[in-house]
Amino acid sequence: MWKDKDCVEQSSTDIWHAVCAAVRSACLLENVAPEDVAGLGFTATCSLVAVGVDGSPVSVSSNGDSKRDILVWMDHRSVDQAERISSQGSPALQFYGGGVSPEMQAPKLLWVKENMQESWSMVWRWMDLSNWLTYRATGDDTRSLSHMEQWRASDSSDMEPCGRDEVFWAQIGLGDLYEGSSAKIGHSVAFPGHPLGSGLTPTSAKASKSELGLLPRTPVGISILDAYAGGVGVLESMSNAEFKADMSDEEAICHRMVLVCGTSTCHMVVSKKKLIIPGVWGPFLSAMIPEFWLTECGQSATGALLDYIVQNHPAAPLLANQAASQNLSICELLNKMLLSMSHEQNMPFLSTLSQDTHVLPDFHGNRSPVADPKSKGVICGLTLDTSEKHLALLYLATIQGIAYGTRHIVEHCNAHGHKIDTLLACGGLSKNSLYIQEHADIIGCPIILPRENESVLLGAAILGAVAAKRFSGVRDAMRALNAPGKVVYPSLDPKLKKYHDVKYQIFRGAQRLTVKDEHGDLPSRRTDGVAIRDRCSPSPPRGRLHLIKLKREAKEWPPPLEYKMAALQMKVEENAEEFPGQRRLLECRLLPEAKSLAAKKKKLRICIPVTVDVARALYRKRTPCTLGWTHVHLPGG
Repeated sequence: MWKDKDCVEQSSTDIWHAVCAAVRSACLLENVAPEDVAGLGFTATCSLVAVGVDGSPVSVSSNGDSKRDILVWMDHRSVDQAERISSQGSPALQFYGGGVSPEMQAPKLLWVKENMQESWSMVWRWMDLSNWLTYRATGDDTRSLSHMEQWRASDSSDMEPCGRDEVFWAQIGLGDLYEGSSAKIGHSVAFPGHPLGSGLTPTSAKASKSELGLLPRTPVGISILDAYAGGVGVLESMSNAEFKADMSDEEAICHRMVLVCGTSTCHMVVSKKKLIIPGVWGPFLSAMIPEFWLTECGQSATGALLDYIVQNHPAAPLLANQAASQNLSICELLNKMLLSMSHEQNMPFLSTLSQDTHVLPDFHGNRSPVADPKSKGVICGLTLDTSEKHLALLYLATIQGIAYGTRHIVEHCNAHGHKIDTLLACGGLSKNSLYIQEHADIIGCPIILPRENESVLLGAAILGAVAAKRFSGVRDAMRALNAPGKVVYPSLDPKLKKYHDVKYQIFRGAQRLTVKDEHGDLPSRRTDGVAIRDRCSPSPPRGRLHLIKLKREAKEWPPPLEYKMAALQMKVEENAEEFPGQRRLLECRLLPEAKSLAAKKKKLRICIPVTVDVARALYRKRTPCTLGWTHVHLPGG
């Protein structure tokens, strides 16, 4: 993989050789003969591959290296193209939360057309990486419902296009993808479990080092994105304790959300109804499980963010040496350190160690539900401390920030028709016990870990088994091969719940203060078409975040609403000329009182910290006051 600022590239040749090496090694280790392999399934990231006429790689790199023929999913060079596509207002955008992300294929394709015309003219096919792997294995160009093919997704099970493909591509300036006798992004699309062509070609089945070493015509299933494969590999891993006997299977599966936690985290939930949710991708019919609508959310950097936080801290080299000497991973050592620190400081909960440190994890933008690739990360509470203990606290606060982001996603989906009450997690981060426990405590849902450690690979294997006719369908294979492992339950202690509720409000407040408006101004936040900007005087530096420490001595936490309302009245009355710029972080939920205060000071510029609902009501009634944007609880008053 090659990284240069926003550009991230890979080689399809290197990936194919790695796949072949993995298959041959697995067969050798388990003493599996080629004739014993019933079927094969492929999964990969939603990266974009440029394929030449003879199947050769076409460069997508500025240096012209033909080996670099993949734009990796996390490549963000096409932010401007994504914004222009989103501004077109195409009806298809409703299936992408109202706008496209630079992590999608359409803006990547537009970037190549505008910046690499020679490469653009050389490409015979553009493919999602997972579809390229099955094409390389079978010679069949039938596509799965990966991100590029979802633009043609149908509202019916017959897979007939519903008019969202050619029209959309032409509208955004990529109509030439459909010129000629064959579309550069393919024609045929199939559901998960569909067998491809005649199976492995003689070339891909060869026993050479650069091929698979299996039998020709071995069945190959339609590919699937890695996150979707994780869903197939884990979604039926329900323990008896979590099984809902009062629900049908079709209803129960719709109450579960799968977290595939790796470099990024993908959040998948299915439904029988077509639920269109602002800021969220989907729904896509049969993209993961046949006959179910898939809603796909995500966080663009989770494992990558933790690596960044740890590796860039001054204490990282010393900590790495300590971990190696104890035969532990760095995360395992940090988890041990945090437990020891909580005991030393006599903390009631390990989580409360982070009370002075807050992290907004949008270091690579916000995929869901804010859907802003230009969102920025925030760390509040830094000091001059460079010790290992400081790194441990920062690591904990980062985990919590990621978990608050997932809580935001779950709450947003449930507010728009889903009924999520159980989480299932797989991927590398799911092996981190602290990461999973913090998510369970913060979201308030049990998290089921599957028995199979590599659930993404299991999901791909299921598709191969269905293609080989070993099961009648994907759901049957999932029921047979999914199995639960450990169940992690949220803490029932109300004090810990209050702690996380307060920190979650700080997280949401930081999020609102760091999202730019259409003019690039900070802070702002658009909600249902209402723009609320900070006009406190004197004007603070744009984007500067003022957060107050959680008060340890607070008797009631959070303080009662009446107390906060009285404090707000007092501050307005004490500052008859102008509300001070330093902003008291108080919250007003009582609309009549807020309107009354505004009415008494009709000609006065005042800053009243309000909720979104209050602000919207004041805006619609044209109340003569300036609305300030401060959405953070102040525990203890």
